Amino acid sequence: MLQRLIHWSLHNLFLVLLLTLLTIAGGIYAVMKTPLDAIPDLSDVQVIVYTDYPGQAPQVVEDQVTYPLTSALLSVPKAKVVRGYSFFGSSFVYVIFDDHTDLYWARSRVLEYLNGVSGKLPSGITPTLGPDATGVGWVYQYALVAKNQSLAALRSLQDWTLRYPLSATPGVAEVASVGGFVKQYQVVLDPRKLQAYNISPVEVMDVVRNNNQDVGGRVIEMAETEFMVRAKGYLRGLDDIRQLVVKSVNGTPVRIGDLAQVELTPNERRGLAELNGEGEVASGIVVARSGENALNVIEQVKAKLQSLKASLPAGTEVVPVYDRSELIYRAIDTLKKTLLEESAIVALVCIVFLLHVRSALVAILMLPVGILAAFIGMHLLGLNSNIMSLGGIAIAIGAMIDAAIVMVENAHKHLERAAPGTPRRDIIYEACKEVGPALFFSLLIITVSFLPVFTLESQEGRMFSPLAFTKTFSMAAAALLSVTLVPVLMLLFIRGHIIAEQKNPINRVLIAGYKPFISVVLRFKKTTILLSLVMLAVTWFPLKQIGSEFMPTLHEGTLLFMPAALPGLSVTKAAELMQQQDRIIKSFPEVASVFGKAGRANTATDPAPLEMFETVVNLKPESEWRPGMTAEKLVDEMDKAVKMPGVANSWTMPIRARIDMLSTGIRTPIGIKVFGPDLAGIERIARQVEQAVKQVPGTRSAYAERITGGYYLTLNPDRDALARYGVSINTLQQVIASALGGETITNTVEGRERYSVILRYPRELRDTPQSIASEVLVPTNTGLIPLGQLASLLLEQGPPSIRTENAELSAYVYVDLGDRDIGSYVADAKAAVDKQVKLEPGYHLSWSGQFEYMERAKARLAIVVPFTLLIIFLLLYLNFRNLTDSLIVLLSVPFALVGGIWLMWWLNYAWSVAVVVGFIALAGVAAETGVIMLIYLEHAWKEKLSKLSGNQTPAIADLYAAIVVGAAERVRPKMMTVVTIMCGLLPIMWGTGTGSEVMRRIAAPMVGGMVSSTVLTLLVIPAIYALVKQWQHKLH
Repeated sequence: MLQRLIHWSLHNLFLVLLLTLLTIAGGIYAVMKTPLDAIPDLSDVQVIVYTDYPGQAPQVVEDQVTYPLTSALLSVPKAKVVRGYSFFGSSFVYVIFDDHTDLYWARSRVLEYLNGVSGKLPSGITPTLGPDATGVGWVYQYALVAKNQSLAALRSLQDWTLRYPLSATPGVAEVASVGGFVKQYQVVLDPRKLQAYNISPVEVMDVVRNNNQDVGGRVIEMAETEFMVRAKGYLRGLDDIRQLVVKSVNGTPVRIGDLAQVELTPNERRGLAELNGEGEVASGIVVARSGENALNVIEQVKAKLQSLKASLPAGTEVVPVYDRSELIYRAIDTLKKTLLEESAIVALVCIVFLLHVRSALVAILMLPVGILAAFIGMHLLGLNSNIMSLGGIAIAIGAMIDAAIVMVENAHKHLERAAPGTPRRDIIYEACKEVGPALFFSLLIITVSFLPVFTLESQEGRMFSPLAFTKTFSMAAAALLSVTLVPVLMLLFIRGHIIAEQKNPINRVLIAGYKPFISVVLRFKKTTILLSLVMLAVTWFPLKQIGSEFMPTLHEGTLLFMPAALPGLSVTKAAELMQQQDRIIKSFPEVASVFGKAGRANTATDPAPLEMFETVVNLKPESEWRPGMTAEKLVDEMDKAVKMPGVANSWTMPIRARIDMLSTGIRTPIGIKVFGPDLAGIERIARQVEQAVKQVPGTRSAYAERITGGYYLTLNPDRDALARYGVSINTLQQVIASALGGETITNTVEGRERYSVILRYPRELRDTPQSIASEVLVPTNTGLIPLGQLASLLLEQGPPSIRTENAELSAYVYVDLGDRDIGSYVADAKAAVDKQVKLEPGYHLSWSGQFEYMERAKARLAIVVPFTLLIIFLLLYLNFRNLTDSLIVLLSVPFALVGGIWLMWWLNYAWSVAVVVGFIALAGVAAETGVIMLIYLEHAWKEKLSKLSGNQTPAIADLYAAIVVGAAERVRPKMMTVVTIMCGLLPIMWGTGTGSEVMRRIAAPMVGGMVSSTVLTLLVIPAIYALVKQWQHKLH
């Protein structure tokens, strides 16, 4: 069939060229339309349920909101994990779904289950779904800075001038605000005046709530004109609230201004933002919608901000503090440069080896067509252009033109030996027919050998499937073009003076250098094979010394510093601490800007307690760094500089941290989750684990969450006293919620802006247990009495926040690593924990973070890699229809691993999914070089047999002569394929740009493996072939 296809192509030049032009046009269109991103979106499908429960302690939130929600959502179809977080005043439930679950289907199912549980929640509490964003949706952050504006004015600008227009930008799921002060009207009651007028706080609350509305009275008609009737009643400022009448005493109105002080104050804060250690700012976080093109979203947000600048007061600036588009452009530029370098090197290799520019054009022209065909496949599947998808094309470039090189070289040989007068088309057809089908199969082997990468799941699957797709598309396109376009280009371009094979200087050097070796190999066949087996055995030495990790660190050009302070930290202290750390970090010459966030932004995608800081450190380009400085050294220096007592530091990168926190809940490379029935017991075990892992070499920091370290003022109602005064618990709780907690009564309407109105006692009457007991008044049938007569007040410790996983209480131990691989570290850490920590009944541990992914990937690859070899063997058998030949080629695969392992050891790389992907790619390429060697050996042997007369039996000398011809005389095409593959990989190996950390680890095993595979192909395969043929033909 393949021979017929080659024949058809050579007789239909116009059609083949027309289809090629269409492919080029389609490819250019696909390149223009393919969205750009830095790395594939690695986050899981998530649905967030957020519930606001103002003023409530974490234990109350857990019991009344989070636990009912998590237990109900556990049975949502396809839900993998349900995580609950109960903080002061808010509840978060994260439902993580299986891979490939449609986000909007998942959201509708969660809503369905929420409807069933809403009746079990406190009245007035409504859970809402978070934005339809992925875990890495935070694509752009900005800060509002002005010398002449207050923090309250800046926050108002963010909330009412910028937030809504930016939210309307296509692709934006939400714009979250953080930092600054939110304006609030506070009605500060005077308890003595309340007592004098016998007015309870509840009455004041009702008056404010009921006197804040506009109403309409339909229409009236006057003088043939319709007038709409409206009655104004909205509260629009301090005076409007002060003038409200609570009651009338002897005809004299008692206004709120007579009972309370009405003032503008900042609302309670659970999050704040800081820039460059210079002080607090108001900030906005742009959250991109799931499946959107991040780059487009960022560009449109920037354009919108530019247009909104005119509406900001003079002197107010919008300063970008995190912009993912810079990372995207850097990553894409790195790969563009690599692709161009590879193409240029490969083209140069073709010209040097063939010494015929026209012939080299066959391979050079076929390459861009193959790449554009891969882009068409990417576009049809909706894949982004990112470092992984473009990396797939990059590692395929060398192998893509193998077939073209061998066919061109074979055509040279045929043209040289053809009888005068033979039509060129027939000569080209014979040359293509001889090697074309086998080359098609060898390219198909490379294509199919990559299929196991598609079986990877979760994060590693999402990371490498774009690379596997584009590598497969590239190789499939190359295989198809090798039997269609390449013969046509050969017919068009291979003309003029072609240097004879014997006169080609490179060919002569190669043959002269190789012939002595092949002679020795044929004399000592068994010794050669034995030596190769020894080489294989010696590889055990570096293999045992190579560590393991899930993925190499992908440097994003931006660091994320995540210190965690002890619970109970006040907002003021958090601001002071963060400013101090930011100022220290900003003093480093490599740092461009520092943006710190303590606590949570106003979004469901940020479940951070106040004691958790997230500081985005934007770095200058590496060319501006101090000489000899690396990212690892910089992190170590910064870590030493910002060490503070009671603060546990951890360093990561923005995208990495978001992915890790979403998929495992852990923000450091390794985390240990402690589960159990009781928070105090969980914390005790977590602290023991922390102490155990701190002693393990390689620990940069270990921090167990202090889940019982919060401080509480507990009010226990005295039921006998309540009964004596005829007061219900509900009335008492209402007074506590409003007078102390400052429950929101209503909202003022000021044009487009809305601000809350709260009611509470003066600070001096609610800042100590004693003043609360004596000054806060509760209404009874006999008048107002102090709270202390109805309840006891007690200072105690409790949980600052409560975390659950699948409705089980849990605490995390965060472990940040220094210069050590994850695999060996976890082995040591597990041993230390097993030895030092004794688990009580009902408690259990789970190791998580990147280690969790690594174990999963290892288990999957243990099944998949042998399966790959089976597929390769099957394809070899389909090609050769011969068991022995197929086994000879398959032998080249373990020998290819030898060079890859030694190079990894020399470069000090650890085993990771990226490295394994490199080895999977190597298996296909190694098999291909074996196939090419065997094709030539078979051709030479068949040619030798055909020259023997009818009854003449072949002698061993004939076999050796055939092997010398097949191996040494045809060394040029074999070396060309090896050199083009290796030269194609070298720019990736030497790459230093964004994303190069991952790509280098894919290329290293391939480069090292190609060296050992070449030695095997040139020396060991001829020895094995000679032994097999000797045995088959009984030669002596």
